[in-house]
Amino acid sequence: MIRANCRERFTAADFDFVVRALARSRIDHVSLIELLGDAETRDSVLDNPRLVDAILSNAGQLCISSHFYFYVLARHVLRDVGINDRKLCDYVASLLETFSRVNGLHAPHVSEDRGRQYVSDMLIALTRATSEQAFLLRAHVGNYSLFLTGIFHENTQRRSLRGAPDLAFYEQVGRTNYQLVASHATARRCELSDVYGELADRFREVRLALNRLSDQLLNLDEEVNTSLYL
Repeated sequence: MIRANCRERFTAADFDFVVRALARSRIDHVSLIELLGDAETRDSVLDNPRLVDAILSNAGQLCISSHFYFYVLARHVLRDVGINDRKLCDYVASLLETFSRVNGLHAPHVSEDRGRQYVSDMLIALTRATSEQAFLLRAHVGNYSLFLTGIFHENTQRRSLRGAPDLAFYEQVGRTNYQLVASHATARRCELSDVYGELADRFREVRLALNRLSDQLLNLDEEVNTSLYL
């Protein structure tokens, strides 16, 4: 289950990278270390656009965690479309980090099946799922739809010309399933009701931000690309 917890999983190497990228002097170096020790000021430091530049200019030589990488880039594009909620960004970054690994793409009901998966199969599985299983499946459908239309939007559009579902279909399916899980007891227990609700309300805005991320800033491993089946 994807949580809004990317920032909790940053490493010491990530913070070393922040200091090296932003410090202009020895005094800056000391001040940044102090600022990064406080959660509130740390968030402000992470919003510095120079971190994005540092990541993109050193793409082949980065010693940072995937959580840090996706958080900084996702935060950058989401803020550009007017989405400033850090918790929502945390969730989207966790989604990208999870789905960037091939095994993260599989829905709960096909965890042992490494073949093709379709949203239609996930929706059919809902008819025989328990309440808890339905929550996990619906959350996955929302996440999967956002990932496909956000990161692989061109792939989705090309397939729609051959009869596969189009972007509008995935947007509607994703929005609907996020809306349904927002009121689930598990979402409240995991403190995700607000995140799911905002993703339902702003699915297209988040999707368009991820389109920019995919087109201009991000290079996912080809293995992920070839493993997707709509």
